[in-house]
Amino acid sequence: MRLLLKIPLHSSLGPHPVRQICCSRALQSCSDVRVRFAPSPTGMLHLGGLRTALYNFLFAKAHNGSFVLRIEDTDRTRLVPGSEESLEEMLRWAGLQPDEGPTKGGKYGPYRQSERVHIYKEKTQELIERGAAYHCFCTPHRLELLRKEAARRKEVPRYDNRCRQLSQQECRRRLEDGVPHVVRFKLEDNAKPFTDLVFGVTRHDVASVEGDPVILKGDGFPTYHLANVVDDHLMEISHVLRGQEWLISTGKHLMLYQAFGWTPPQFAHLPLLVNKDGTKLSKRQGDIFANHFREKGYLPQAVLNFITFCGAGFHDNKKVKTLEDMVAEFSLARVVEHPARLDWDRLQEFQREHLARLFGTHSGQTQIVQNLRELLVQQYGERFSGFSVLPDEYILKVLEMRMGHFTLLSDLVSADFQYLWGQPNITVQKLVMITSHASPVLRTVHEALQDMSTDQFTTEGLGSKLRYVSKTHQAVKYSTLMKMLRFVLSGRQVGPSVAEMMTTLGQTETLKRLNNALSLLDSHSKTKDTERRL
Repeated sequence: MRLLLKIPLHSSLGPHPVRQICCSRALQSCSDVRVRFAPSPTGMLHLGGLRTALYNFLFAKAHNGSFVLRIEDTDRTRLVPGSEESLEEMLRWAGLQPDEGPTKGGKYGPYRQSERVHIYKEKTQELIERGAAYHCFCTPHRLELLRKEAARRKEVPRYDNRCRQLSQQECRRRLEDGVPHVVRFKLEDNAKPFTDLVFGVTRHDVASVEGDPVILKGDGFPTYHLANVVDDHLMEISHVLRGQEWLISTGKHLMLYQAFGWTPPQFAHLPLLVNKDGTKLSKRQGDIFANHFREKGYLPQAVLNFITFCGAGFHDNKKVKTLEDMVAEFSLARVVEHPARLDWDRLQEFQREHLARLFGTHSGQTQIVQNLRELLVQQYGERFSGFSVLPDEYILKVLEMRMGHFTLLSDLVSADFQYLWGQPNITVQKLVMITSHASPVLRTVHEALQDMSTDQFTTEGLGSKLRYVSKTHQAVKYSTLMKMLRFVLSGRQVGPSVAEMMTTLGQTETLKRLNNALSLLDSHSKTKDTERRL
């Protein structure tokens, strides 16, 4: 597609002033902002679609407008059962509730295109009567020959507009004979430039590189080009915010508006989402679908921050924002045209920050504790009921101690943190491999901790006490003591500090685990004595 005219959009100092003026005038001229998110129910909602929905939502709310959900389900061959319900559920999860839509309803419905087919047929007939569209009877075989000939000449395939030349009498005869057909829209030469609110003044000479597009298919359903224009007009959409891939089609859409005699909405095409290295996102990656992040346990606020961090739209694009912050700060004039590179490391940072914020509220604590408890039940099943350290107070303490050290709640039910939820499986053999002085040292530790008051049983207090124990057993180095205690408490030799482990587990549970280790050592000693006597 040839790009014939374009103004500079962005400088090193920020949005280009000409573009800011264009955006400002466009917004001032529109008193009733209505935008739409119009996905096709052909699969799960991906990050690009979620970002398009978010920017439409932000733009609507920032201007006290309406956010409309419309389902574009006219391509019946690609429909996936359950996709529409999944799309709506993901919008609810993200907090992007539509003001109008298939479920919510509204005065501009129906909001499923498959329920509006009669409207498209009426509008198609109107275009035919105006001389802006025509019936095309070319067979699939002929169209395939055109494609092959174009390939042989190393040209872009295009329809040759043959049926434009049919007389009214010939067209009527074929219709009466029931000859299969579609309806095509007549593209006009010398396309006019238009101002895109992201990409600036743009002109695409559509007719020079494309044949007349199909607007009504043989099955009676419209193509995207006709349906989106008709619906956007009838639903009084004021601004169309959609993906950059539709930028080159906007010229033909404007021709359709002109053919109908309608005033078009303002257009803003959002830059592509790409990987950090600039490569295209692929559905084969698996982690580009919104429900992937939900199932993993990411908070919706973190995901929304993640997909806006790289695409601008805000004065300060680095700080963590709530959805309310985004609405207050969003400016379409600050959305840049270059591809938005996803930095996956930033997602982890946003998740930890938003999780900490949520935990800072009473309702958030309740929600997080409940979610973690559900994960524990899923992970440990029946064993969960036998664990002695799982009242809400204990779970809260675990979260307080570990907050900022984990990204997802599921991290806390991984093998690294299994010791938090039940007695570890330890063996005497591994214990004595750490030190042959395990039994006397553990007794000293047990006695020292047993004498501590609740107020003393803190990270600082335990640190001092353990260093004192190490000095009384000079045969065991401090590092060896820590290694042994970490193993007794968690069954692992790496992890948080021993004092932090003890503080998290609490005095009662810590003493219980020390007792368990001492019992194993005593039993082992008695067995050895018996074997020697025999």
